[in-house]
Amino acid sequence: MHLPSRETLEYNRIKKEVERYAVSYAGRLLIRELVPMTELTAVQRAVQETAEAKELLMKGSSVPIPSLEGIEWVMSLLRTGYLFNEQDFTAVSVFLNSCSQLRKYMASKDASLRIGAYAASLMELKTVKEEIERCIRFGVIDDGASKGLEKVRKRLRVTKERLLKKIESVMSRHQSILQESLYSMRGGRYIIPVKREYHKQVKGSVLDQSTSGQTVYVEPEEVAALQGELEMLTSEEAREEGIILSMLTGLIEREQEALRLNIEITGVYDFIFAKAKYAAQTGAGAVTFNNRGYMRLLGGKHPLLEGMVPIDVEFGLDYKSLVITGPNTGGKTVLLKTVGLLTLMAQSGLLIPADKESQLPVFSEVMSVIGDGQSLTQSLSTFSAQMKGVDEMLRAAGRNVLLLIDELAAGTDPGEGIALSIAILEELSRRGANVIVTTHFNEIKVFASAAPDFQNARMEFDPVTLRPLYKLTIGEAGHSYALQIAEKLGLDAKVIERSRQIAASHPRKPLAEQEMRLWYDREGRKEEKATAGKGSSAAKKEAKVHPEQPHVFEVGDAVYVTALGRTGIVYEKRDARGMVGVMVQKHKMQFNHKRLKPYLSKEELYPEDYDLDIVLETKENRKKRHLMGRKHVEGLMIIKEKDEEEGS
Repeated sequence: MHLPSRETLEYNRIKKEVERYAVSYAGRLLIRELVPMTELTAVQRAVQETAEAKELLMKGSSVPIPSLEGIEWVMSLLRTGYLFNEQDFTAVSVFLNSCSQLRKYMASKDASLRIGAYAASLMELKTVKEEIERCIRFGVIDDGASKGLEKVRKRLRVTKERLLKKIESVMSRHQSILQESLYSMRGGRYIIPVKREYHKQVKGSVLDQSTSGQTVYVEPEEVAALQGELEMLTSEEAREEGIILSMLTGLIEREQEALRLNIEITGVYDFIFAKAKYAAQTGAGAVTFNNRGYMRLLGGKHPLLEGMVPIDVEFGLDYKSLVITGPNTGGKTVLLKTVGLLTLMAQSGLLIPADKESQLPVFSEVMSVIGDGQSLTQSLSTFSAQMKGVDEMLRAAGRNVLLLIDELAAGTDPGEGIALSIAILEELSRRGANVIVTTHFNEIKVFASAAPDFQNARMEFDPVTLRPLYKLTIGEAGHSYALQIAEKLGLDAKVIERSRQIAASHPRKPLAEQEMRLWYDREGRKEEKATAGKGSSAAKKEAKVHPEQPHVFEVGDAVYVTALGRTGIVYEKRDARGMVGVMVQKHKMQFNHKRLKPYLSKEELYPEDYDLDIVLETKENRKKRHLMGRKHVEGLMIIKEKDEEEGS
């Protein structure tokens, strides 16, 4: 799934939290490799396994998951010629014992448990385990590991006892010239500490002296022969030990694949129980899934936000997408992130903090455009960064795709932003995607009321206390409460009053729902299905726009150009040839009136006595026309753009 969206939705943070509960390197590796699945049965199986593991934990069970300490090192050196030591074989022995315990533990549980099946494949490797335990005890090779080793160690003990008796005899005779009555070793040979001025009185070899030079360390001649014999026996012991270690190394190398299988299985158990431990910590549970695109998320909470008010979100039956409105700080962005993150978690086999009655669809892709998104290194503004993300969404949009967009087109001119937003939402819906978008544009609310696949929703806000309630209500559009919030925050009263005056004198008239349906009519939808629970909006969606008489287009009317699939503004009325001048995205063109459909009348678009030149003329030409109206300016002229005739 979309990597940037996983990061935006904090999916990787959840994985790191889960990883904290793993006890083995194999389990941690599986968590790091965890990605959302897109196949219904795979998701259901993974969630069921995690739920079973959580149930065992909640019953107080202590699951014997092997830690695999030291095993990664052993497996990495198999078949490389490396001779493993006692610590390595001890790690293998501990691992095999843990595998046996895990196998017995799972065998003692309910046979219907899905997770119990893995343990049946664990290999006990009794021969390997018994040989290691016979040869190595308490971290060292046991005397009885081989007859040769037993024999040489017996000779070693006897020789060492003779040597120590001999050196104690020498020290007793030279007690008066010794620096202290203790012997020690230098380079594996026994020595006695003799005062420097008397060291020649002891026959033997000087092997070392103290830092001050006052003590000379002498190997007495009487023990030199015994030390040579001791060294020879020590070498023989090392050879015998090497034979044993080599035998054990070959033994585990022959069982390499069985060991790998055991590691894989115990890693899977560690992985599953780590997910279960995280679920128990966050109060998460299992939900059901479907492949019908229906989402009913009840009591959903963001696992990284403590004290969050649970949310309810539903779509996929009578409508596929939601347009969410409401004031800033009202929880719209948190809702988007919560829906997206819980979806990714659930499709990863994780339990989620939501009511068990919740039901989620399995999406093939989850994408989000949330947050600022500015990139100084790529010289992208907020709007540019968002459009880059939206472009990716348009490429990926399709059935079973969930798209989350925060404040669509908010970083640009409102007029163009509204048009762009509607066009984007129309196209995403046409491609079958599920969209949850937040907005402050009233026109987008009207669009959602008219479009059959969309539904309005709002984040509840207390109009008295001006505090967000963080509750989503589906079926109703919200308000921004911008002036009320600004006033409550202490903004200058004169500024607030002036804002109200401006808002009252320049009302933005919302688009008519019936006109909004022209796009659906163009797509050949003869009848739109009634949508349950949408009240008057549903009734309006049933209305069909089929003008029986040729429409008279007035200058300033908004029209839909079927040939381009775009809207434009009439700047010139129909001529004798039936051609109408339409400005589309600041380009003036001619179209046959039959290729135009009424969208919005100028009365609906603009206040009375509105200067249409603001719309139809460039800013430069408006300045020139204003100047011409005041006085004559030599050489000043207005050059009109040549119309592009589109034909009939």
